[in-house]
Amino acid sequence: MHNLRELTLRGMILGAFITVIFTASNIYLGLKVGLTISSAIPAAVISMAVLRFFPGSSILENNMVQTQASAAGTLSSMIFILPALLMVGYWQSFPFWLTFAICASGGMLGVLFTIPLRQVMVVQSDLPFPEGVAAAEILKAGSDVDNHQVAKADNEGLKDIIFGGTIAAGVSLLTNGFKVIADGTAYWFSYGKSIFQIPLGFSLALLSAGYLVGIMSGIAILIGNIISWCFAIPILSSLTDYPTDASLMNVAMDLWSKDLRFIGAGTISIAAIWTLLTLIKPVYQGLKSSLTSLKSEKHHQKIERTEQDLSPKTILIIMASMLVILFFTFYSFIADSGLSAGIAWTLVISSVLFAFFMGFLIAAACGYMAGLVGSSASPISGISIIAITVIALLFLGLGEINGMLNTVEGSHFITALALFTTSAVLAVATISNDNLQDLKTGYLVKATPWRQQIALLIGVVIGAIVIAPVLDILYHAYGFSGATPRANMDPKQILAAPQATLVATIAKGIFTDQMEWTMILIGIAIGAVIIVIDLCLGLTKSKFRLPALAVGMGIYLPPLIITPIFIGALISWFVRRQANKISHNPQHERKVEQKGALIASGLIVGETLVGVILAIVIVISSSSDNDSSPLALTHFMQAIFGNHTSVVEQFLGLTIFIVICIAFIRRALSAIKNRVI
Repeated sequence: MHNLRELTLRGMILGAFITVIFTASNIYLGLKVGLTISSAIPAAVISMAVLRFFPGSSILENNMVQTQASAAGTLSSMIFILPALLMVGYWQSFPFWLTFAICASGGMLGVLFTIPLRQVMVVQSDLPFPEGVAAAEILKAGSDVDNHQVAKADNEGLKDIIFGGTIAAGVSLLTNGFKVIADGTAYWFSYGKSIFQIPLGFSLALLSAGYLVGIMSGIAILIGNIISWCFAIPILSSLTDYPTDASLMNVAMDLWSKDLRFIGAGTISIAAIWTLLTLIKPVYQGLKSSLTSLKSEKHHQKIERTEQDLSPKTILIIMASMLVILFFTFYSFIADSGLSAGIAWTLVISSVLFAFFMGFLIAAACGYMAGLVGSSASPISGISIIAITVIALLFLGLGEINGMLNTVEGSHFITALALFTTSAVLAVATISNDNLQDLKTGYLVKATPWRQQIALLIGVVIGAIVIAPVLDILYHAYGFSGATPRANMDPKQILAAPQATLVATIAKGIFTDQMEWTMILIGIAIGAVIIVIDLCLGLTKSKFRLPALAVGMGIYLPPLIITPIFIGALISWFVRRQANKISHNPQHERKVEQKGALIASGLIVGETLVGVILAIVIVISSSSDNDSSPLALTHFMQAIFGNHTSVVEQFLGLTIFIVICIAFIRRALSAIKNRVI
């Protein structure tokens, strides 16, 4: 295998193309619902299907493509923090070079910090690394280029992605472009003064996200939503004086904005802290291994190819370069603040050192979490909450010492700097979360680690190039919750950006002393109860667990987002159950799972890419005639259906949603020949 091609120019070009697609998709999905997906498996399938047409393609080359693409797709999690700079009013857009520099330097440090952890966490540990192992299985299945059956399977995998992508793109165009079908429906009603709603969202991307997170997380998210919208909102609304003729939806969403999301924040925070506490031992072992590895200089020619990491010398040189870039990046951010040179450089040094050392600690924690539960399920958003809280408290002390907090401008700037510093830490965390997953795939297919680490670095740079322009386009087209570029924007299209909204709220609350501590403490109490329940389930050896972080997300997110996620999780459970009934062969069941995952990935990519493309159309249109829905056929629909237009749109949306759910199930189970459905 050592003669096979591995890190090739054609592979890097293909990896860059896949990177752009999945990074843009993840940015849109993350801003809409607060979830991102791993691009490793669909990238592996696309790579195998495309590179088959070129001579000399190999499993190692395909592995490099998926490594590069998955790194960049993971870096899109930066949307959990960067939009917060617009929400606090410090940025009006996303400056390319600042955004690129913070994403690239932080992401590359994330790669470097986890290289020394490869031995202890990938090679020597029994961590499952679910996505890394799944990607390796797919690569191994496609390694025999002369096998007609394998080639057919690869083509089928690509067809599944295209199938999902085409359907979702068409539905998204009808929903968000032409606006002839609804993206959800909700029935609001009251009992006394208590407000309730019966919701159903029709988003195929959210349906697919639910399919990928699985039934356990889906139930946990639904429980969180029941806590918030069947108990919290009715109780809060019953205690609120609102006019009898007021819109129930407006009253409820106002209560969500002012109170409920802080309950979710409290639950998410305690869940993230608990997760980190459970990782103290492996984090210590990982750090110990990192320091030991950095002290020893090994020569590549004296060890096996499959054990050759980037040398400690190379790691230190790149690391030093990233530190220099971070210094210049933070200096550029602080330079226009009008602060004295002494205070400015104190803040620059503090920010860089904090980002570097906290990033180093978090790298080990995120690597372990990814190995334990997978990259998609790892609580990166919880890391951002902890990071912004610690950084804000640190800067609060510095601000009081130098008097910055005595002015509104100073308080505003220090809030923005805390968010920008957190973004550097988050960049380290996101890539650390993905890196070891990819290195596990490489270990299983006998790749050369140092080449894979170069592919990861390349993926980070390409992803960093894409993030700022896509964020800018989406912001100017749809706006974010709490930050809109134009007045009178369509509230239905505004992207919630839940994590960024939450982080911005925490930062502003700390610096202005206006945190909703009562609601946060209620959320912490709920999270503590959920953690205890989950521990009890673990002690009873129950297959069902109740992850507190998923419950917190359920509390935080609106029901129209939660319902399709839960339906997707339910479909995942049903498909696995049916596959088990039809065939007791574990290999057949894995094929069904893989096929379903590829269809889901296609649905996500289709809907989200159309969302990005429509954003470009909207931005171009709004610059000329201020039309936020240039493709909408609203007048045409009203001319035909009159006052019944909204009912017709909702009926069409529901019908199409149900048909696609059935088609999803049938196609996933078609991986088993004699299926019954």
